[in-house]
Amino acid sequence: MSEFFIQEQQLSNVTRTIVKDEDGKSLFLLVGRWGTRGDALSLYKMNGELVASIRQTSFAFGSRFELYKGFEKVGVLRKILNLNADFYYIQHLHWTVLGDIKNHRYSIYQVNHKIMEMNKATLFSGDYFSLDVTNDDDAPLCICVAAVLDYWLYNKKKNSNHKPIIGWGTC
Repeated sequence: MSEFFIQEQQLSNVTRTIVKDEDGKSLFLLVGRWGTRGDALSLYKMNGELVASIRQTSFAFGSRFELYKGFEKVGVLRKILNLNADFYYIQHLHWTVLGDIKNHRYSIYQVNHKIMEMNKATLFSGDYFSLDVTNDDDAPLCICVAAVLDYWLYNKKKNSNHKPIIGWGTC
């Protein structure tokens, strides 16, 4: 199990985000943008290797995002509305997202097996999102899923006249 940290900030036009480990070492760079069909975020190792990406395939009600591990499509993330709460499901991986999305306290499960847990953390250098990932191989996909959930959360708060862009902090 590894813990990854992403600095917590409001959405901005800056779309480069560094993902660090518990020692503060930079591990990944998340770049891209949201707002229109075909927009994508890509996650790179610090050596420039593409490890995962997520591409917006529809923008209307029930937006969908395709998840890629490297260049291989591995899943489709859908937001399925419920009367009491939002429900998120990732087809092909059979992952579900449960918890308090609004306050960044949720988990990703595959059946009863926890894949990732998201929380907030305060460190000496500021406020962060903390992702505890059970299997390090799942970390890139979990980071991409967390980026989409953050986009959906903040997109609800934005005025529909503004084009939404995701950015979890700056480099």
